[in-house]
Amino acid sequence: MSTNQALSGIRVIDMTHNQAGPACTQILGFLGAEIIKLEDPRGGDIARRNMADRDGDSLFFLVLNANKESLTLNLKTEQGKALFRKVIAQSDVLVENFGPGALDRLGLGWEALRTVNPRLIYATIKGFGTYGPYAGFKSFEPIAQAMGGAMSVTGFPDNPPTYTWPAIGDSGTGMHMAIGILAALQQRHATGRGQHVEVSMQDSVVNLIRVSLRDHQRLGHPPPRAGNQLGRNVPGTTYPCAPGGPNDYVFIFAQPQMWEAFLGAIGRTELAADPRFATAEARWENRAALDAIVAEWTRGRDKHDVLRILGDAGVPCGATLDTGEVLADPHLRAREMIVDIDYPGRGVYQTVGCPVKLSDSPVAVGRPPLLGEHTASLLERLCGVDAAALAGLRENGTI
Repeated sequence: MSTNQALSGIRVIDMTHNQAGPACTQILGFLGAEIIKLEDPRGGDIARRNMADRDGDSLFFLVLNANKESLTLNLKTEQGKALFRKVIAQSDVLVENFGPGALDRLGLGWEALRTVNPRLIYATIKGFGTYGPYAGFKSFEPIAQAMGGAMSVTGFPDNPPTYTWPAIGDSGTGMHMAIGILAALQQRHATGRGQHVEVSMQDSVVNLIRVSLRDHQRLGHPPPRAGNQLGRNVPGTTYPCAPGGPNDYVFIFAQPQMWEAFLGAIGRTELAADPRFATAEARWENRAALDAIVAEWTRGRDKHDVLRILGDAGVPCGATLDTGEVLADPHLRAREMIVDIDYPGRGVYQTVGCPVKLSDSPVAVGRPPLLGEHTASLLERLCGVDAAALAGLRENGTI
């Protein structure tokens, strides 16, 4: 185990599947925690197979489960439960995202496990939480976006509410949970006690759209869908670039104090004297004409050229990188946000590294575990199970 990372010495039991929970535990693993992914020996995390893109573990599983060990235990057996309690007694955090009440029915809920380990941080991810009128309802990413208000403000005017592919309901919930776990660990330093941490997907989405909730109160009605237009700023939307492919666009956001720098960058300094564009309000009122001028300039250039020209001028601009361009982006590669992993049976694939950079906590992205890969070593180390006992546990289906 590493001793030179921020979370070295913290043991996390990951009882999660799909995306929200694994995203949470993966970033804790990046930061140095020991992540033991506890899986059912009869197939493990359902994402290993349900999202399969070829034989073997799916890429969906692989991109969310780096830096973890896999321990298989059948918690429907008494031996499995007994071994689980031994592991929990020596752990700091448990993270679960089962359906409502699933672990309670196994006798492994918060109230039961806090007696096994009073210092345990018991982290629960649910679609709608464990209380409130929707507590028994299940959720997935689009449902969280719909119920959190995000879909109502996403898309273009006169089109239906739109689901956005960045996983603000799943991975967003995972990041909120990571914050909650870190807070609970910090509080444990003072109290010596663990606690129950709960994050719901709906709550997480609501937290992420707080500005739209502000706009509702400011306007007195739900804010209309505005497409790509950011507020009343012009330029403040997407503009087409050469050669005209589906992702050949840039987003330009030239704030009022950047107006003259923007005009200099695009070679149109004479527009500074044009009364149609003299003020931010005038530019908004004449946005169709100004957007046409900007688009005429961007259409003659590659999006990367536009990015460099405006970036060098101090004007915020983003080329709309497609997913292949993100995987190959030299800036992301330099920052180790896109890394190569070699996985048994698949070979090399690209995945996302750690977005949190700590100067004293270096991150090395390791490969995800094969199902049950670390069962023998973990049970020997944490539970004192020898080779003969392991063989018996395999034979009776406990591991």
